[in-house]
Amino acid sequence: MLRLELVNISKQYPAVKANDSVNLQVQPGEIHAVLGENGAGKSTMMKMIYGAVRPDEGEIRWNGQAVNIRNPQEARALGISMVFQHFSLFDTLTAAENVWLGLDKSLSLAEVTTRIVKVALEYGLDVDPLRPVHTLSVGERQRVEIVRALMTHPKCLILDEPTSVLTPQAVDKLFVTLRKLASEGTSILYISHKLDEIRALCSNCTVLRGGKVTGMVDPRTETNAGLSRLMIGAEPPQLQHRPAKLGDVVLDVRGLTLAKEDQFGMNLADIRFEVKAGEIVGIAGVSGNGQQELMAALSGEDTRSPADSIRLFGKDISNHSPRRRRHEGLHFVPEERLGRGAVPTLSLAANTLLTRTEAVSGAGWIATGEVTALAQALIKRFNVKAGGADAAAKSLSGGNLQKFIVGREIEANPKLLIVSQPTWGVDVGAAAQIRGELLGLRDQGCALLVVSEELDELFEICDRMVVIAKGRVSPSVATSAATVEMIGEWMSGLWQKDGDKNPNQETAHAQA
Repeated sequence: MLRLELVNISKQYPAVKANDSVNLQVQPGEIHAVLGENGAGKSTMMKMIYGAVRPDEGEIRWNGQAVNIRNPQEARALGISMVFQHFSLFDTLTAAENVWLGLDKSLSLAEVTTRIVKVALEYGLDVDPLRPVHTLSVGERQRVEIVRALMTHPKCLILDEPTSVLTPQAVDKLFVTLRKLASEGTSILYISHKLDEIRALCSNCTVLRGGKVTGMVDPRTETNAGLSRLMIGAEPPQLQHRPAKLGDVVLDVRGLTLAKEDQFGMNLADIRFEVKAGEIVGIAGVSGNGQQELMAALSGEDTRSPADSIRLFGKDISNHSPRRRRHEGLHFVPEERLGRGAVPTLSLAANTLLTRTEAVSGAGWIATGEVTALAQALIKRFNVKAGGADAAAKSLSGGNLQKFIVGREIEANPKLLIVSQPTWGVDVGAAAQIRGELLGLRDQGCALLVVSEELDELFEICDRMVVIAKGRVSPSVATSAATVEMIGEWMSGLWQKDGDKNPNQETAHAQA
């Protein structure tokens, strides 16, 4: 008997038909991938299974019986649990309180807190149950979501991009856990844009394109190129990584030491690195190791940096505001799309005004036609699927909103572009486009600093890398001299051990 079956499920939104007569079959104990480009309808389909969205047509069957799942509480009662890509946590509550909300109230908060610690240790997920959610980074919030889902002992577990914030070692451990859950009869629906993961983990795969099912395959017998063709109709373009033509030092961070602003933050200790014109420097690390604090200091959100600790073209900008830094050529893409990169309820056109002022006169008048034209140009150039320039930011899928935000900053012709998680939750075609645009900026002489927990991404586009762990930054290493295993170890703060015996690292650092 099938554990879960969707029969001719459809969902229409005003601007798009998200799902069009979709069929899906999942066996008990099966790890089933759902693959598709951004806006293909994957998240809508998962939300209907979880009761967060009601289908317009079709039927959902659970253990062979038709069910009407009216809300997530009913889904959890059946044994369905979901980890969202865009999180469903209350900012003002602690991690433990958020988990407690979704559990049987026969457990006390203290018991839930104890269980969180146990589950987090068992699955290698670093979660502090007593921290308020508003103090957590995107990666830390995702770990809370994963722990919350695992604690319900689900019969069907839906995971939406679960490994985007994990080290390679933690990914391996999570896969062991998922295989163990599957062996015990748990069905797992796995959404990921990492094709290697899907081929290594999943035994079946349903592919969506434009809201319709375009294929069902065994990913273990497919190549990445074959899966890409099913998903986007073509193979992603190959990136052209030309030799770097280094210019002058653009960003020079020297001895940046900064106390955390709240008790749950991370102190920054003697941060030192530089970025030259015409190169991409990557920062690797597990979320929550100081990335948020470093990005706030570099973007100007936190202006407490010591004098002369952050220099742009040799000029001290340590205490400059974000607006002044943009005027001086520094543009920034934050990791959090909704609420920081974009205002959810505003249109895409209005959201361009957050960082672009070409359409604003000296007297403060806004040329609305120019604003709309700019948004439309970004939508066209970066292939953003949206209902036009007037579409609200929150109406876009995560990947399409990411393309718009990254494109907004790339089109500003920055001298220094700092990007945090540039392709988080973005499909392979869009990821290749964004990475290609970043490489194009580099070849035009822009300096780029890329913070990412996607090691494959850093190895693909970066000329040099540093690792951040526990508020400290490693020496830089040329990407050509680094390995995934070495960077993975450094992400645990172990570079001091390797520093004396790795001549490539010392040479790369000396050339930096």
